[in-house]
Amino acid sequence: MNSIMLVGGIERLIEVAFEATPTILVGLVVAGVIRYLIGYEQMRRWLGGNLFLSLVKGWIIGMLLPVCSLGVLPVIREFQKAGIRGGTTLAFGLTAPLFNPISVLYGLTLSDPFTLFVFCMGSLTVVTALGVVWDRLFPLNTELGEQPTEIPYGIRRLTAIATTTAREAVGPTFLYSFVALFGVATSAMLLPHGSLGMAAEANDPFAPLFMAAVAVPAYAAPMTIMMQLASMFQHGNSIGAAFTLLVLGAGLNIGLIAWIFLHHSRARTLIALASLFVLVVAIGYGLDKPLYPKGIDPTGHTHAFDGYCNPFFPGETEPWYRLGKNLSDNINPHEWVAAAVLFCVAVVGLFLRRLDSKYRIEAWLAKAVVKEKGNWDIVLPGPVLGVIAFLGLVIASFFGCFLYYPPREQILKEMRFVHTEVFSAANSGQFEAALYWVPIYEDWNRKLMVSEYLRGRPVTRYQRMKSRILSDRLERLKHELEDQKLESCREMVLPLNRSFERLKTAFRPQDD
Repeated sequence: MNSIMLVGGIERLIEVAFEATPTILVGLVVAGVIRYLIGYEQMRRWLGGNLFLSLVKGWIIGMLLPVCSLGVLPVIREFQKAGIRGGTTLAFGLTAPLFNPISVLYGLTLSDPFTLFVFCMGSLTVVTALGVVWDRLFPLNTELGEQPTEIPYGIRRLTAIATTTAREAVGPTFLYSFVALFGVATSAMLLPHGSLGMAAEANDPFAPLFMAAVAVPAYAAPMTIMMQLASMFQHGNSIGAAFTLLVLGAGLNIGLIAWIFLHHSRARTLIALASLFVLVVAIGYGLDKPLYPKGIDPTGHTHAFDGYCNPFFPGETEPWYRLGKNLSDNINPHEWVAAAVLFCVAVVGLFLRRLDSKYRIEAWLAKAVVKEKGNWDIVLPGPVLGVIAFLGLVIASFFGCFLYYPPREQILKEMRFVHTEVFSAANSGQFEAALYWVPIYEDWNRKLMVSEYLRGRPVTRYQRMKSRILSDRLERLKHELEDQKLESCREMVLPLNRSFERLKTAFRPQDD
């Protein structure tokens, strides 16, 4: 194994670990809320009963929670402890990483919003059919398992949730997450830089099958997968491959497969995985031609899958230096904050597992405290507080959309700054600097479209066309920057500048 393969795998592992930390934290907190606020018995009431309705409920809850395929692991562990059907647990586990309010809004810029709707319905079909197959062929014992210790209301119950979060952070969830990250690193080591640039072409009959094989060891957060789908649509890639990547790339990972293997028989696991693959690929082929966007000419080259390959060119001479620089550039500030919080939670979890392996803290918290209530004191049942916490998380996600997609005036201001950086760097031959800013430029361009949708402003065909032209010219500039062709870059920055000015005029006619 050469150093480029090793360092490339390390970089992908670290980047994915940081990217996943915010949603892992959400999953850990939700697991604690299920255990000590909602309770296992209440969870069985909500997700029990009619098989089909249970599957749909699992799908809906998964759509609303902002978790990824790693953040969902502590939640499905609580589902299993609560005695929830295996099919419903799988439906939730596969759906939760696919969509959340922020990623769905971003997905509206993919193409016709009808395409996103069809993808949502396709995922519902997959998880429903898989859940029915699982529960019909392999009915599990859904008797209520051992109830968690009942904790009195107030600060004690909140402390119990915190201890559960901390213990789980260094428990099985950590091990399954590490297995998933190892799969990501292995893919990056085995796939050379840019080796998937010609993958998933629209005229390739094996594109959905190929993407199914690539997607399983990969990891993609909900927002990342939407960006990849946007790139696939822009480059005229296979729609069937896009659907396959969505369901298997975002909904599945090696750690989740390991969890299924350890908690169910090999026969069940193999049948579940085979059924999942057949359903996803079949639906992918069914959607491939009918949903292919009109007026799109396949470019024959895409960067959508670069994140699954080694980040370094074969001739890289200083991979360790590049590792530090790439991590500094690619890890977002909020990911650093989430990683710091998760680290502190893990330290507390190690302390609890080391010095309190017999759960003495929970036993102490469970001791009833006699306290006189005032006339205005109201004790809310745990399930009510659990629902409030869940709804609060969903509402926070929707409000987070307005922070992630600011008003168009602010977006255009940011785009002007980034445009200046790209123009200057490309025109002066600073290829690395320009390549750093181009993806940021593309992201702001798409955020502009989502911001208009979010604030109820209809995006006209003319505005969409101007956004599309700007995106196409950024893509062409990116190719020239990668080839380090200075004269070609200088020729392209002037049309890019005109495209940006026309975009501003389309969205702000009054702007000078």
